[in-house]
Amino acid sequence: MMRLAEKIALVTGAGRGMGRAIALRLAQEGAHIVTADIDATTAQDAAAAVEALGRQSLPVQVDLGQMEGITALVARAVDTFGRLDILVNNAGVTKALDMFEVTPEDWDWMHRVNAKGVFFCMQAVARQMVQQQYGKIVNIASIAGKGYRYTSNIAYAASKGAVVVMTQVAAFQLAAHQINVNAICPGMTQTEMLHSIHRDRSAQRGMALDELERRGVASIPLQRANTPEDIAALAAYLASDEARNITGQAINIDGGLVVH
Repeated sequence: MMRLAEKIALVTGAGRGMGRAIALRLAQEGAHIVTADIDATTAQDAAAAVEALGRQSLPVQVDLGQMEGITALVARAVDTFGRLDILVNNAGVTKALDMFEVTPEDWDWMHRVNAKGVFFCMQAVARQMVQQQYGKIVNIASIAGKGYRYTSNIAYAASKGAVVVMTQVAAFQLAAHQINVNAICPGMTQTEMLHSIHRDRSAQRGMALDELERRGVASIPLQRANTPEDIAALAAYLASDEARNITGQAINIDGGLVVH
C-alpha cells in the first residue's frame, strides 16, 4: 500500500539532485507533486518524470528569495489541487569559500534562499495547512547547521543552523493544528552541488579531484556518501502518517559524521 496515496506535495528545488529524488519518491508513494525550481526546464522535466509514474504534477518556475514568487507558488498549488498536505523545503545554494573569502554578497545570497526562502515558504504553506488542520513539513537542513567543521563555508552553515532552529520552533507553534515539522540534515551527498564544491576545493588546494573525493569518503565512518535517494527515503517517511508522532526533530543522514 502506498503511504502517500492522493496526498498533494510541494517540493522546492525539485529540478535536480535531492529535490528531484524526493519528488519522485513521493510520487512513487502515491502523491501528486508540485515541482518548484528556479530553472523552468528542470521543473518541467521533473514534472514529466512524476507523470510517467502515473501521478499528477504542476511545474512552477520560482525564485524562493522573492516573497511574490512564494505567494504565487502556493496560490497556484492550492488553486490546482485544492489543498497542500506536504511541503519539502529543499531549495538551497552554496559554494566553496574559506572564512576570509565570504563577502556580504555571498552571505545575502545564501541566506536569501536557505533561511529567508525556507521560512516564508513554510509560513505560506502552513497557513493553508492550518485551515486543513493537517500537514507535514520537511525542511532540508544540513549537518553544517550542527557545526560540521568541513562545511562548504561558514555562511552556509549559519543558514542551515537557522533551518534547524526554525524547524524546532515551528513544530511547537504548529502542533496544535496537527502539523508535523521536521528537518533532515544530510552529510556528504552525491549531487552536482557537492561535485561543484569539490571542483572548487580541488583548484583552491592544488589537489587532484579524485584524491580529494577519496579523502572525503574515507572520513565517513560508514565509508559511504549519501545518494539523493537516501535523503528521499527519509523525506517520504517523515511525510507519511507513519511519522505522525515525530515533530521538531533534525535527523542526520551522514554515515556517522555527526552524532548530535
